[in-house]
Amino acid sequence: QVQLVESGGGTVQPGGSLRLSCEASEIISRISYMGWYMGWYRQAPGKQRELVATITRTGSTNYADSVKGRFTISRDNAKNTMYLQMNNLKAEDAAIYYCNAHPTRPLTTASGPAYSWGQGTQVTVSS
Repeated sequence: QVQLVESGGGTVQPGGSLRLSCEASEIISRISYMGWYMGWYRQAPGKQRELVATITRTGSTNYADSVKGRFTISRDNAKNTMYLQMNNLKAEDAAIYYCNAHPTRPLTTASGPAYSWGQGTQVTVSS
């Protein structure tokens, strides 16, 4: 069973930075992980979960308009780990952040991930 574990959240002031990590369970082989399409989602209180950033198996990235120029998604296939570097954080970025993946097709707003959601990691932006 695939498990994805998010970490790195916390409380920062507006304008601050955080780096989130998403580690896949050890049972996933590196070869399998390298082929995944991956992404970060977030859900704020009272709102639907939204797709924030995606990265393909070849490293191509895509971002929601609200985070372009501030967030950077990356992956380290050797570590089965994906990252989200978040800079210049705003109050509206506060949410629980989740990662997920699909083994065969890109993640979009119309096509969801393949695996169960983890616990997520809380990001709070407050002065």
